[in-house]
Amino acid sequence: MLYGHFLEHFHRQVYDGVFDPESKFADEDGFRTDVLEAMKKVQTPIIRWPGGCYVSAYDWHYGVGKKRIPTYDKAWRVEESNLFGTDEFAKLCKKLDCIPYICTNAGTGTAEDMSNWVEYCNLRNMGIFAKERIENGFEDPHNIKFWSIGNENWGGHEIGSKDAEEWGRLVRESAKMMLRVDPTLELSAASIDDLDWNLNLLRTAGQYLDWISIHSYWDFTPDGVTYIDYDTAMLRTGEDISGVIDRVRAYLTACGLEKKIKIAYDEWNLRGWYHPNLMDIWNREPKRHEDEDFYQNQILAPRNINDNNAIYTMADAVFSAAFLNTCMRNCDIVGMACFSPIVNTRGAIFTHENGIVLRSTYYVFDLYANLLKENVLDIWSEDVPKLCGTDRGTRKTVDAVDIVVTYGEGGYAIAAVNKDPEKAQTIDLSIIEDEVSEYRIHTLNGPSVDSYNDIGRDEVGIKTGEWQNFTGSVCLEAHSVNVIELR
Repeated sequence: MLYGHFLEHFHRQVYDGVFDPESKFADEDGFRTDVLEAMKKVQTPIIRWPGGCYVSAYDWHYGVGKKRIPTYDKAWRVEESNLFGTDEFAKLCKKLDCIPYICTNAGTGTAEDMSNWVEYCNLRNMGIFAKERIENGFEDPHNIKFWSIGNENWGGHEIGSKDAEEWGRLVRESAKMMLRVDPTLELSAASIDDLDWNLNLLRTAGQYLDWISIHSYWDFTPDGVTYIDYDTAMLRTGEDISGVIDRVRAYLTACGLEKKIKIAYDEWNLRGWYHPNLMDIWNREPKRHEDEDFYQNQILAPRNINDNNAIYTMADAVFSAAFLNTCMRNCDIVGMACFSPIVNTRGAIFTHENGIVLRSTYYVFDLYANLLKENVLDIWSEDVPKLCGTDRGTRKTVDAVDIVVTYGEGGYAIAAVNKDPEKAQTIDLSIIEDEVSEYRIHTLNGPSVDSYNDIGRDEVGIKTGEWQNFTGSVCLEAHSVNVIELR
């Protein structure tokens, strides 16, 4: 489930994104067929919904039933129509043949609210909420197995944030009630790579958990217009990624839970989302506004900065591949990852009136989901070229070439990333105790590190070479993501 995705009620992700009944691409249920087809092509394994910060003030009950009442979204400060709710999410996942993963409200919500939601989704015909689902037209349970207790409740930006002790108790009591409704659930809880937070959570509630939820964005852009360049993004593909996993692994091991609980990296992206006035919220110093046009000019319009396709370049693709490679190398402890988000905002897919744009990150999932095999093998490497530079005052060195070898039906498939912005790299491969005679390389790239896709502009894509004799050496283009097939 490392190639999963995330969908939140923010900007144009749900409405005007995956769900748009007024679109000429809408199916009978209001879903955009062009978006669905793109998601099917990358074999989306799991989708996390509905948030995100949104969920920490979300009442799921407003999002079910034949008559939906609009509510005010206190997280993102807009009106929520509630036309897309639990049943629509379950329907989306059935259309995509993927696993639904619901994140509950642990901000303003209670353990009872969470367990009632499980009743609605998973009980066949017992109690108020299962019967309500049946009345809403869904005779069979949705059978949603994966649930997360809360979202980023460690942070002051989050509605209903908690301290470590409060959080451990709430997770424990919520998990107990949810599992009494359905003991087959797999539960995660919001966490961060912090020692005190994790030890409190794991000691108090670890016995009930199967996953620990971690989020990371490596290019946080509070002003919405300043983005790190390619070289800086590459310097963040080393310890900045692996260090988070290593620390959480250590916390799980210290509590004796490394065999029971896995990491769900269920929000990740190179680019952080842009939301106006977010830093005021984070600093707990919200500004007071008297301007009548504040809502339109300062809340809604600036979000469109997220839709600037020129932002999402080969830096995003190469970084994303390096992240996934790191997860694969740690697949004994990282069992889930959800790219944040799948559509619009900083997503892999961009929608417009006449179709979609597939951003550079989309093609990483296209390559990996369709070509890599199910087993990750150990590798030994030497003389790996390096990239060096200074990032935020710290001198960093990272591998310029990042390789993961997978094996399964049909042979070997190697994920090979060349982070070097200028130089092609030749790698020499040796397969121990097996014979390989041919190889074929699939390369994701663009003309430069700044290449991107937009409406009427297709600079980034995948090209596939012919099968050829394998001599052991393979050349990787500069700033490229590759999958090498061996047989």
